[in-house]
Amino acid sequence: MKLSVITENQRIQKLFLCFMMYAVLGWCYEVFLEVVIYRWGFTNRGVLFGPYCPVYGVGAFSFLACFGKLMKKDSPPWLKYVKPLLIFLGCMVVATVIELAASYILEFFTGAWPWQTYADYKYNFQARIALSTSLRFGLGGVLFLYIVQPFFNWLLSKPSARLLNAITIITVVTVFADCIYTFIIK
Repeated sequence: MKLSVITENQRIQKLFLCFMMYAVLGWCYEVFLEVVIYRWGFTNRGVLFGPYCPVYGVGAFSFLACFGKLMKKDSPPWLKYVKPLLIFLGCMVVATVIELAASYILEFFTGAWPWQTYADYKYNFQARIALSTSLRFGLGGVLFLYIVQPFFNWLLSKPSARLLNAITIITVVTVFADCIYTFIIK
């Protein structure tokens, strides 16, 4: 039986690719809401030109950092019934704090933030955060930790080290070029 050992470089590459996959998934979620649910029409929901919202990658990593140990299978038996609720509430709080911080950061650097439409929601704070989106983030965090992250772990275990290098380099160059275009040229 051949055992594969993951190097530190491969671990960093996989973390970066997970971050980007969540940023793309977040962008798709935002566009789906805008086009299908609210029927506002298509606009690029990200701050960058490409189809990704980095704040979703930050949120996903925050969920892993805060609740990764809670997801371990060696937790007490009584916790298995309470765990999804704790994760839901925790993800809701963590994502709301991230969204609030991101709104202030984006306002400082760009003068606005993409989700100012929260003013239309009944329960909102300065159109920066809203209860309905916080509830969706809680649900999204549960789906992320129980379904999506295990799938991404499986998916990223498939490519060879060489292919992983190529995918990472292409992604880094693309995002770097996008940042130069968005923040310097545009």
